[in-house]
Amino acid sequence: MLLVVTALKLITETALMVLLGQWLLGVLAGARRDGNLAYQLLQMAGRPFVAVARRLSPRWVVDRHLPLVAALMLAFAWLALTFFKINLCLQVGIASCR
Repeated sequence: MLLVVTALKLITETALMVLLGQWLLGVLAGARRDGNLAYQLLQMAGRPFVAVARRLSPRWVVDRHLPLVAALMLAFAWLALTFFKINLCLQVGIASCR
């Protein structure tokens, strides 16, 4: 069970870093971000998480806000997985979690 929680936490952290990188590169590139190859790669990597956010969020959420919604959902999932991992480590022993 600890392996599953750790793997899910890693996927969540990676997705958060992709969305953060996409946002930061979008700020730095400005209006020309759509022609930037690195931005397009980050956008492709974050697309599955933004699609999940679209399905889970209400219809009145604007599409340009979906990456922020996805990042917030991932942040809450990361917190939940962190607390779950801490509880598992306390149950099985700290030495088993290293």
